[in-house]
Amino acid sequence: MSAPVDETAPGRHGDLDILLELLDLEEVAEDVFLGHHPEKVASRTFGGQLVSQAVMAAGRTAGSRPIHALNAHFVRGGDVKKPIEFHVERHRDGRAFANRTVTATQDGQELFVMLASFQEWGRGGLEHAHERPEVPDPETLPRIQESFAGFEDKLEMFVNAPHPIDMRYTNDPAWILKGTGEKLNHNRVWMRADGTLPDDPLIHVAALSYSSDTTVLDSIITTHGLSWGLDRIVAATVNHSIWFHRPFRFDEWALYATESPVAAGTRGLATGRFYSRSGDLLATTVQEGVIRHFPARR
Repeated sequence: MSAPVDETAPGRHGDLDILLELLDLEEVAEDVFLGHHPEKVASRTFGGQLVSQAVMAAGRTAGSRPIHALNAHFVRGGDVKKPIEFHVERHRDGRAFANRTVTATQDGQELFVMLASFQEWGRGGLEHAHERPEVPDPETLPRIQESFAGFEDKLEMFVNAPHPIDMRYTNDPAWILKGTGEKLNHNRVWMRADGTLPDDPLIHVAALSYSSDTTVLDSIITTHGLSWGLDRIVAATVNHSIWFHRPFRFDEWALYATESPVAAGTRGLATGRFYSRSGDLLATTVQEGVIRHFPARR
């Protein structure tokens, strides 16, 4: 069992403080913002970092109007030793909608392009949503760090990465499934910030955006009984989209339910839904990634 969690402790872990620092962009010119990398990095910029920082850049130009959709494309890998410039282009500020493009660059080269749309929350429209899957409560499940036990040498990249988000799989993660021989066409993970977030709604949206890139591709490989670290898999995100359906706090539990409808042509598509604990559908994600598997020679 996990140790009791102090719900009231702000920034309980240093990694959450690091995420908040990443989201605190520096405005270096009109509609140009500078973002940095954490000290603990992989070989290239984490896609969730790019999305979340771009959300902050776009949101800083949109006033109090909330973001409702984003569509991002990853052009090239980022240099983790250099800062990133986020250039915001204002396309429209209408009565109902505002539209922005954010381009992330290093040394004049484009890394990432994101189109974002903003709209005030409306009333009087139709409402329906998929029901949240029935899963165990998060308090009954181990933190993801506990699931690394015995796999530290194979999952070194995950073990050493920042962990600003408390993540708890409701099913066995890929590296444990690998040992059972089980295949799974979906993955479901409880997530929330590992501490209390500031009240600014944009930070909660950015934190969810960061988290949306963490487990979304899992279902592509678990459908085939494969695992990160244990199989020779090369993966890279090509594009990523999120639609936000209602306001939320991301320091409260949300279930990220993902599945993969198709993989073909060295690309895999994964879809995900974030549900509140009470069952409200908060956000929907779609990600396409390049996925290559190199089976071991016999």
